[in-house]
Amino acid sequence: MQLLLKSIFTCALLVIFVYATAQSLLKVQESEARRAYLNGTSTSSSSSSSSSSSSNLSQDGHFLGRRLRQMMHGEEGEEGAPSQMEDDLNQQLKTNVDAPDKEELRKCSEGLVLPVWTPEFNISMGDRLIRGFVYFVLLIYLFVGVSIIADRFMAAIEAITSIERAVVVKGPNNVKQVMHVRIWNETVANLTLMALGSSAPEILLSVIEIYAKDFESGDLGPGTIVGSAAYNLFMIIAVCMIWIPAGEVRRIRHLRVFFVTALFSIFAYVWLWLILSVFTPGVILVWEAIVTLLFFPLTVLWAYIAERRMLVYKYMDKNYRVNKRGTVVAGEHDQVEMDAEKGPKHPMVTSARGTDAEAFDEARREYITVLTELRQKYPDADLEQLEMMAQEQVLARSSKSRAFYRIQATRKMVGSGNLMRKIQERAHSDLTEVKAQLQAGDDDEADDPIRMYFEPGHYTVMENCGEFEVRVVRRGDISTYASVEYETQDGTASAGTDFVGRKGLLSFPPGVDEQRFRIEVIDDDVFEEDECFYIRLFNPSEGVKLAVPMIATVMILDDDHAGIFAFTDSVFEITESVGKFELKVMRYSGARGTVIVPYWTENDTATDAKDYEEARGELIFENNESEKFIDLYILEQSSYEKDVSFKVHIGEPRLAPDDTNKESFFNRFFDDEMAAKIMEVEKKSVQDLTELDRILLLSKPRNGELTTAYVRIRESQEFKATVDKLVAKANVSAVLGTSSWKEQFKDALTVIPADESEFDNDDDAEEEVPSCFSYVSHFICLFWKVLFAFVPPTDICGGYVTFVVSIFVIGVITAIIGDAASYFGCVLNIKDSVTAILFVALGTSIPDTFASMIAAKHDEGADNCIGNVTGSNAVNVFLGIGLAWTIAAVYHSSHGATFNVEPGTIGFAVALFCGEALIAIFLIMFRRWHKGIGAELGGPKVSKYISAAILVFLWVFYVVICILEAYDVIEV
Repeated sequence: MQLLLKSIFTCALLVIFVYATAQSLLKVQESEARRAYLNGTSTSSSSSSSSSSSSNLSQDGHFLGRRLRQMMHGEEGEEGAPSQMEDDLNQQLKTNVDAPDKEELRKCSEGLVLPVWTPEFNISMGDRLIRGFVYFVLLIYLFVGVSIIADRFMAAIEAITSIERAVVVKGPNNVKQVMHVRIWNETVANLTLMALGSSAPEILLSVIEIYAKDFESGDLGPGTIVGSAAYNLFMIIAVCMIWIPAGEVRRIRHLRVFFVTALFSIFAYVWLWLILSVFTPGVILVWEAIVTLLFFPLTVLWAYIAERRMLVYKYMDKNYRVNKRGTVVAGEHDQVEMDAEKGPKHPMVTSARGTDAEAFDEARREYITVLTELRQKYPDADLEQLEMMAQEQVLARSSKSRAFYRIQATRKMVGSGNLMRKIQERAHSDLTEVKAQLQAGDDDEADDPIRMYFEPGHYTVMENCGEFEVRVVRRGDISTYASVEYETQDGTASAGTDFVGRKGLLSFPPGVDEQRFRIEVIDDDVFEEDECFYIRLFNPSEGVKLAVPMIATVMILDDDHAGIFAFTDSVFEITESVGKFELKVMRYSGARGTVIVPYWTENDTATDAKDYEEARGELIFENNESEKFIDLYILEQSSYEKDVSFKVHIGEPRLAPDDTNKESFFNRFFDDEMAAKIMEVEKKSVQDLTELDRILLLSKPRNGELTTAYVRIRESQEFKATVDKLVAKANVSAVLGTSSWKEQFKDALTVIPADESEFDNDDDAEEEVPSCFSYVSHFICLFWKVLFAFVPPTDICGGYVTFVVSIFVIGVITAIIGDAASYFGCVLNIKDSVTAILFVALGTSIPDTFASMIAAKHDEGADNCIGNVTGSNAVNVFLGIGLAWTIAAVYHSSHGATFNVEPGTIGFAVALFCGEALIAIFLIMFRRWHKGIGAELGGPKVSKYISAAILVFLWVFYVVICILEAYDVIEV
C-alpha cells in the first residue's frame, strides 16, 4: 500500500510537471517560429524556413500558419500587392511576435549569487531541455543541502528551548525538592523558534527575493509560502491519516491551541487577499505590511493564553482527568471522555503542586513502570543493566518536539541512520555519570581531616571471656604520625570488680591506620544482671579529629544464667535492595546452657512472596553464645516510594533436648539448696518478688520485652537518588546536539543503517547493516555533510552560536535556490508563480512530510502532525511575507514611492487556498467528533482513506487550477 501511494503521488507530480513544461516550451516554439517568419518575409531566401516554422504552430499558430501558406501559394491582391489580409496578418504577427519576446521569452535577470547560463538567446530546444534538467537536478541537490543544514539549525533551536531552570517544590510530605524544568513554554517554542526552523528556507527566500529585485515584488517567495501552505495542510495531513497503524488513532491534545493556529492560518491568507485585492489593489502600504508582521506575535500570544487558560479561557468548561501515568491534570471535556474508556475516573481534585512538579513526578513514575516491566522480562539481569535499559526506553518514549522528528527524517534520507543509536549512547552515559556523582558523594570524606574512632563502637563479651580486643582506626591522611590517649570508665560495671581498668597512649606511625589493645574481664560466680562500662578516646595529637564513636560501650554478659532472649529493637528499617537482612536476636543476663528459640514471620503491609520470603524456624543458642541471626530475604522491586513492613516473632525459649530435664539442669549449675530456692521463688506473685528473687528467676531461659520486631522495607536511597538524577537528565534535546567538532566529522563520515523500527525497542532484533540505499544516499550527500560539520557544535554557548551560523548558511543556500529556481523557470519558460507553487514549495516541504509521518506513527497525539502544520502556515505568512513586505514598503516610502504588488496568480492562489482550507479544517473536526472515528488521524480503514483522498484531491485541484490561471487558460 505504501508503495502504491508513493507511485501514485510520483506519477501525479510527473504529469503536472510534464504538462507545465510542455505548455511553456510550446509557447517558446511558437515565439521562435513567428520571429523566423518575420525575418523570412524581409528576404526572399528564407521562405522555406518560414514555411517549416509555420507548420509547427499550435492553437493560434495553426491559424496563422494557414494564412501564411495561402499567401505563399499566390493568394495575393491584384498586381502582386499585399492584400488587406496580408496587412492584417503582418500586424497580428508583429503583435504576437513582439509580445513573447517581452513576456514569454524574457531575458533571465542576473541572480544574486548564481551567474546566469549564457548565451540566453538563439539556443535550440534540446539545449533548453538540457539546461532545464541541470537546473532541476541542482535544485534537488540544494534542497537536500538546505534540509541538512536546517537540521543543524533545529538542533540548535532544541538546545536553546530546552534550557532549564531550578525550581523548589514541596512533595506529598511537605518535603522540599529541587528539580529542573524548561524555561521555554512548549506552545511558544513551537510557534516561534520551531516554526522558524522548519520554515526558514521559505521565510528567507521571501526576504532575499525582495533584496535581489531591488525591493520590488516577486512571485517566487510569496508563491513558495502559499504553495507550501497548501501542500502542508492537504498532503501532509492526508499522508499522516493513512500512515497511522491499523486500529490506532491520534488525537490533538492541545485543542484550544489548534483552534487558535487554525483560525490564524486561514485568517493569514484572507488578510493577504484583502490587502492585495480589496484595500489598496496592487499596492502594499506601510501600515498594511507592518500589521501583517505584527500578527505574528499576536498569534503566539493568543496561543499561549489559550494553552495556559488565561483571560476568557479560564471561564470555559474545565474538567480534570487522570493521564496515563496516574496524575490528575486539567483536561478538556472530550479528553475526559476518551480517558474514561481506559479506566475509572478519579475525583475532580486539583493538585496542590505546580504543573512542573506534576510533570517531574509523571516522568519519574514512567521510569519506575518501565523498570518494573524490564525486571519481569529479565529477572536475571542486575539492577544497573535494567536502569540503563529503562533510561533508554524512557528517552525513546518521551514526548518529542518537532525538531526531533525533522532531524530523524532527514538523517534517514541522507544515510545518517536514526537517533536510536544516540539514545542508547546517551542512556549509558547518563547512568555512568549519575553513578560517578553518587560515588563521588560517598568519597567526599576522603578530603576530610584525619579522624580517629572506635570500630566497632559496641562490644558484647561474656563474663568468663578473660580478655577481649578493642580496635581504634584512623581515617584520612595516614602519611603522618598521630596519637591518641584512651582510658576506661565505670558504668554499671566497676573497675577492679568486674574488669581491670586501663589507661594508655595509642601511637599511629606513618602508613598505619589502626591500633588495638586488650581489656581484661573479671569472672565471678555471683548471679547478677548484665553490666557495662566505657572506653573513652581523648587528647588526640595535632591535626587529628575525634569522630563518632569516640566512646565505646562494653557489655558484660553474666554467664551464670540461662539468659533472656529478645530483639535489639522494635523496628528495623531496611532498603529493598539489601537482599538478605540478618535480624539479630540477643541473649543477655546469662549464657549458660543450650537454648532453642522458635521464630516466624507475619504479614503486615508487606506481603510474603512479593516483598519478602516467608521465614520460619528455630534458633539454637549454644552454651556461652550470646547472639544469633534470623536470615530474612527481601525481594527487590525497585520501587521509588516503597514503604511496607512485616513482623518477626520469637516464641518461648526452651532448653535443648539434653537440658530438658530440669533436675539435671539445676544440679549442674546449682546445688540442691539453690534449686529449692528457685522453685520456691517461682511460686511467688510478681508484687512479692525481692531483688534477689528477681535475679534468681533470671537464671532460667525466658523472653524479654521485645519479642516482636517490625521490619520496614523502604526504597533504596541510592536507587531513589539514581532515579531522580536520571529523570532530570531525560532530555531528548541532548541527543540531537553535538559536543565537539570531532563528533560532527565522525557522524558526517559514517554510514548508519536506517532502522524502520527505531522506537519499537525490539531487543531480539539483530543490529542491521547499512543498506545499498544508505550508502548511495551517504555518498551523494557527503559534500553537504562534511561542509556542515564545520558549523560550531551545539554545546558552545548553549546552541546560540550554532543558531547564528546555521541561519546564515541557510540564507546563502536559499539565495542560490532562488537563483536556480528563477533560471529553471526562465529557460523552460515557466512562470515564477508556477515554479514556486509546484517545485520550490515541494522541495522545501518534503523533509516536513517524512517528519510528520514519523511523528504520526510514534507520537501519542496528533499535535506534531496537524497542530504544527497550521501554526507553521500562519507563521510563514505573518513572518515570511510580513517581514519582506515591511522592508520593501518602508524602503519605497522613504524614497517617496509606493510598493506595488501585482495580485496576479498569487492573489488567485490565496483566495482559492482559503476556500479549500475551510473544507480541510471542517473535515478534520468532523473526524474528531464523529462517533465512529473519534480522532483526526487513523481510525477505520475506509474512513481514513476517503478522508485522505478528499485532501489529496483538494491539493491536486489547487495546483492544477493555479497553473491554468497562470497561463490564462482560465480567467478569473
